[in-house]
Amino acid sequence: MSSLTSESDTLKRKLTNRHVQLIALGGTIGTGLFLGSAGVLELAGPSMVIGYAIAGFVAFLVMRFLGEMLVENPVSSSFSHFATQYWGNFAGFFAGWNCVVLYILVGMLELTAAGKFVQFWWPGIPTWVTAGIFFVVINGMNFVNVRLYGETEFWFSMIKIAAVVGMIVLGLYLLFSGAGGEQATVRNLWQAGGFFPNGVQGLVMALAFIVFSFGGLEMLGFTAAETSNPTVTIPKAINQVIFRVLIFYIGSFLILLCLTPWTHLLASLKAGGDTYSHSPFVMIFSVIGNQLAANILNFVILTAALSVYNGMVYCTSRLIFGMANQGHAPQSLTRLNKRGVPTAAILLPAAFTALCVFLNYVLPNGAIELLISLTVACLIFSWCIIIVTHLKFSREMRLSGKQTKFKALASPVSNYLCLAFLALVVAIVVLTPAIRISAYAMPVWLVIVYVAYRALNPERAAQVRA
Repeated sequence: MSSLTSESDTLKRKLTNRHVQLIALGGTIGTGLFLGSAGVLELAGPSMVIGYAIAGFVAFLVMRFLGEMLVENPVSSSFSHFATQYWGNFAGFFAGWNCVVLYILVGMLELTAAGKFVQFWWPGIPTWVTAGIFFVVINGMNFVNVRLYGETEFWFSMIKIAAVVGMIVLGLYLLFSGAGGEQATVRNLWQAGGFFPNGVQGLVMALAFIVFSFGGLEMLGFTAAETSNPTVTIPKAINQVIFRVLIFYIGSFLILLCLTPWTHLLASLKAGGDTYSHSPFVMIFSVIGNQLAANILNFVILTAALSVYNGMVYCTSRLIFGMANQGHAPQSLTRLNKRGVPTAAILLPAAFTALCVFLNYVLPNGAIELLISLTVACLIFSWCIIIVTHLKFSREMRLSGKQTKFKALASPVSNYLCLAFLALVVAIVVLTPAIRISAYAMPVWLVIVYVAYRALNPERAAQVRA
């Protein structure tokens, strides 16, 4: 069995600083921002900006926990490796496979969203058709080499960032020049039912969907083994998370909510089908009559969905490769082609992601909400693992007298605050009928993975019991 610390001898360090910075930046801009925000708007109204600020800060703290461990040991399997090293074999096994399932679900969700965005122009094209086409194209690109992935993601992210910045600038112009019409006013933030139209309870109940928006930030960790200078690049990328949240989420939503009353926007979203059929960002420009901006933004949002799926293909394959090196996955998954690409580790999750095509065929209108709820459940597990593993890592560092290079903020107090926040999110999921199934699935999933671990690693399971 090859050592995990020797991954740099097999995976190629071809991701430069600009690649990693844009991968991290692009990881925050996807379906969670462009499509998932529709459900949040319905629950919280204008107060949604507070929810994104709170969840964004928690996500930033979690990334700082992960970043401190990554800078000390940049490995492709990221927190799966750290959970094994500092918590135990089962923790690492569960962390890895839970994250694989998480990213498969996210991949299915992004492909589904891409189909919805195509329907903005061509409503007659079924989502399963476009999902199938994009599935083949993006998986094919990932077989070439990591440099192509880095370049593709770099330009995908550049398009997304330029679009969000452009949208904010255009929104400000429409708002303050009068070109947006009489309905464009800052007073929209509190006029249509108040800033908390459904009370504080509405904001709290929206937190589960808001947390989903930040799933994907942790994928930065999987670039570590292929980053040319991880001790410098990773801290830079992580420290920018808080600014990205302020600009891309809070900034864009504030402008969006000022351009028209949120109740008008929600009515337009529902008129187009279910709440998740269209993006609020596209619909806002349709509502105010700017079809050119709506079409351009829809193209960019389609690019954003494909970008995130591209990232999921990359990260899942690197995670599986690292797990196979640890003995938590079959050794056949360590196979690389002559360009240093883990082909077998790409094919395995692709086989399951392909089920997205079938899901959209049998459930064309309900797939988005189902996938979001299951994704949130897996994301909660992943963040909890990172938080607890960091506590154990910090304890070992203190006992050994070692000073780390990139310390987490306010740990261990921040660790416990983040765990309390995630416990609140689980309670919200239980209280929300539409996504309650994901809360029930969490203990079942834990038992399934444990049974698989016992079956595949009986010696290690015995060590855990001891």
